[in-house]
Amino acid sequence: MAHILPPQPPTKLPKETLKVFEALKALPDRYFIWHHLAPWDPLSPDFLILTYEGQALLVKVCPTTISEASSSLQMRLFGESVLPIGKKETEILEGFIEKINLPQGFNIGALIIFPNLPNTRVQEIYQTVLPNSVSWSGKEVLEENEDAWKPFFSKNPLPAFLIEKIRQCFSPEIVVPSSMTVRPEIQRRVEAGLTEYLLDYDQEKAVKSDLDLSNEDMPLLSDFRLNIINGVAGSGKTLILIYRLRLLYNIYPQKRYLVLTHNRPLNYDMQSRFARLNGGKLPENIEWFTFNGWCYHYWPREREKWIEPIRIKYREQIADEIRKRYLQDMSISTAMFLSEIDWIKDQLPMSQEAYLQMERRGRGFGLTVEQRRRVYEAFLAYQQKLAEQGILDWGEVPQKMWQYLENGVVMPPYYDVVMIDEAQFFAPLWMHIVKKLLKPGNSHLFIVADPTQGFLGRGGSWKSLGLQARGRTHTLRKSYRTTFEILQFATLFYRFRLGEDDEEGILAPDLLNMPNGVLPEILLMPSPQDEIVRVANEVKEFVARGLPKKHLLLLHTSQQGVNALINAINSRLGKDAARDAKSDYPGDYVRVTTLNAGAGLESPIVFLVGLRDLFEQEQSLRLSDEEREMLIKDNTRKLYMAITRAGQRLVLTHVGELPEVLAQVQSKVKS
Repeated sequence: MAHILPPQPPTKLPKETLKVFEALKALPDRYFIWHHLAPWDPLSPDFLILTYEGQALLVKVCPTTISEASSSLQMRLFGESVLPIGKKETEILEGFIEKINLPQGFNIGALIIFPNLPNTRVQEIYQTVLPNSVSWSGKEVLEENEDAWKPFFSKNPLPAFLIEKIRQCFSPEIVVPSSMTVRPEIQRRVEAGLTEYLLDYDQEKAVKSDLDLSNEDMPLLSDFRLNIINGVAGSGKTLILIYRLRLLYNIYPQKRYLVLTHNRPLNYDMQSRFARLNGGKLPENIEWFTFNGWCYHYWPREREKWIEPIRIKYREQIADEIRKRYLQDMSISTAMFLSEIDWIKDQLPMSQEAYLQMERRGRGFGLTVEQRRRVYEAFLAYQQKLAEQGILDWGEVPQKMWQYLENGVVMPPYYDVVMIDEAQFFAPLWMHIVKKLLKPGNSHLFIVADPTQGFLGRGGSWKSLGLQARGRTHTLRKSYRTTFEILQFATLFYRFRLGEDDEEGILAPDLLNMPNGVLPEILLMPSPQDEIVRVANEVKEFVARGLPKKHLLLLHTSQQGVNALINAINSRLGKDAARDAKSDYPGDYVRVTTLNAGAGLESPIVFLVGLRDLFEQEQSLRLSDEEREMLIKDNTRKLYMAITRAGQRLVLTHVGELPEVLAQVQSKVKS
């Protein structure tokens, strides 16, 4: 069976086009076939067919019936002015080939198929039109084997750069403008005049699979359709989500869409990229929120006033007081207690009995039944303390929203399509809320995730979120964002820290045929103040050399460090030359944000700053062995994510002596 994209048509096709679709799908697997999808580009062939050897054929379907053909011939016989049959389709094919502008000596086959007419009648009509370079065929070709198709293809195989050029013209829905990617330039592409990129076959398949959202002939379902995209860093997961959204929106412009992320910088970045693809517009029927932002937007203020959740420091103070009162004789630190509070609140509301029986896999520390009982009592005391003061923490927001939805206090809109980026950071309760927002019937949940992060990185599963992922998951192993040197650095860092036998591990990337680039650089500084000054000066130097400010992304381990970097850069380059990526849409400024907020972002040049803080946290004498192990895993995954944000250049800074693991990695990549 041929490889065909999409595997199933996204909408109800004209019966003639569907006949051709099914016939092409039955060809052997040496054929690769694309069905034209872009609604904004109607003057295009219906199908592009490539053989394994690189021969090409464009196909246009003409729906003319036998009666229409007879009537047209009679009218022309009597001298009446009518549009010749096949003329429109011929002009589309010839215009498309002219747009490609093939170099001399290369050609591409072009064929008009008449699924309703026998070949004898087609050839009869063909004699009445002006000579052209397009072949015509009747319905017989649809019923025969591949030998019937071979005469219509280009005589000679086409080189890779021409095939890419043809696909760019045929499938504008998968063209990636160079301004929307940080991947390194490949010289041979530039020499061939290819300044834009294409999603690769696996990415395109992820974009185009299971697109049918029509309600016709579709019974109401108790479930929804689910697609999950797992991929290595830089495999284009966010790009796939954005391109799928654009395609769905253009095919089904009346549907209602919701896009959710876990942090604002990524949300702003995605909106900006979608607007660039959509002529600068963000349609009103596509809503963009962080999950907590969605809760804030639909909060029932007429029922309960919105209260800004308490700050981290005050929350730690309250938790520490409760811990000392209830858990003083237990080897549970304040950080562990807070972690358990968050974990409890991340689940559906549960009683003490349910908590005692709950699976805690991936939590990083064990608790006996009696310890759990006491922790739950301390949790209730913590909750009581918040209630007495009329305050709440962020974990309470989805808990309250769940109750509002259950009780009918909040009645948000139903969405036909919900898309989630960085879904590995979504808690089970969040996902239960999301499922309540899906329109009953033919709704669709599309998820992209990094399996090295969040609950997936701690050994969790989609099943723990109430999602049946088997048979609905697409995995991407090819990284396009970065260079061999940067991805090798990230992979070695992960392996050296957690070992080859780390049971959760990272999704092994495919390092073959990756572009080469500059080795990651590590700068050692005598003090945190010198670190800020040096990085600000490095940024100034890059900008002085003509690098756009928007091509620089700085990730610091603390918010205080973020603020210090912004001030230092602005003092050198002027007001608003650097801004926190959490504050606004991407623009012509240096993006500076925290390591945690950097998930999902990317940039040609990335600085990782303040690394000493992470390594020092791991050496704290206050940590138990379990806490230390959990912290090392979390920090390793954070840094792996941060390293792979870089497309072309990576600079790490560290105050004091270089940690042994970084020295090992640096030595290995240089050897």
